[in-house]
Amino acid sequence: MLSKRLTSTLTGLLAAVGLAVASLIPTASPAAADECTTAPSWRQGTNYVPGNIVRYTDGNYYIAEHANPGYDPVVSHWYWNPHTCSGGNPGPGPGPSGFVVNETQFNQMFPSRNGFYTYRGLTDALSAFPAFAKTGSDTVRKQEAAAFLANVSHETGGLVHIVEQNQANYPHYCDRTQPYGCPAGQAAYYGRGPIQLSWNFNYKAAGDHLGIDLLNNPSRVQTDPAVAWKTGLWYWNTQTGPGTMTGHAAMVNGSGFGQTIRSINGSLECNGGNPAQVQSRVNNYTRFAQILGVPTGANLYC
Repeated sequence: MLSKRLTSTLTGLLAAVGLAVASLIPTASPAAADECTTAPSWRQGTNYVPGNIVRYTDGNYYIAEHANPGYDPVVSHWYWNPHTCSGGNPGPGPGPSGFVVNETQFNQMFPSRNGFYTYRGLTDALSAFPAFAKTGSDTVRKQEAAAFLANVSHETGGLVHIVEQNQANYPHYCDRTQPYGCPAGQAAYYGRGPIQLSWNFNYKAAGDHLGIDLLNNPSRVQTDPAVAWKTGLWYWNTQTGPGTMTGHAAMVNGSGFGQTIRSINGSLECNGGNPAQVQSRVNNYTRFAQILGVPTGANLYC
């Protein structure tokens, strides 16, 4: 057994060594609470002091409770605590399913949204399209999410409208040349959901892809939030529409937001078709990208 004097001497030497090592490690500046918008990414080997806020590799935020030389926040629970932001800051990183938009940001984007368009419905729909907002860098992922939601906002008046408002158009969306016809009725395939899915052939194709009989039950798009979001994601991820690429491809291959407009409404808006509508979409995208803290990228217009 070591004597008390020897133990005390060793303790002093270890403390001195620890201080010397700490002085060689770069020190992070203290961060005030809720500074998540400017919180740096966690770095192993950086000396943190109580109050430092970092963004971990999983996108979540942590606050240092005790000084440490860059211990892993997920492993070293005594040194770090999960941190929830307040005051309008982004909050604890991604939402459910690793979605790059958390619920606080979603509500900020759609302050007047209809209660039908739930955040949970959106995140429940994500599993059907695993590449959406999960392809490329963190910036590209957020840009894609912002682009999709910007177009959705334009189509629905800020997630206010569940169904197409002009009922006079309803009978026009039945293409009788299709062999399966319009079993739900001539006027049953009007615009519904976040991307305003319309036409019997789109209901058939979306339903086949999702494993849901939307041809015979198109009303599910206006009664089930997850189904509604899935139809919007189906179009975004699989359909080129009047364009040359899907919305997903446009954002992950660097073609730009303008090409997403072309895939949704083509010549009706692009090439001078309706500049005001294009500008509305661009304004939404610019605002949403700002909320997510990313640049818009080039080629905003079509």
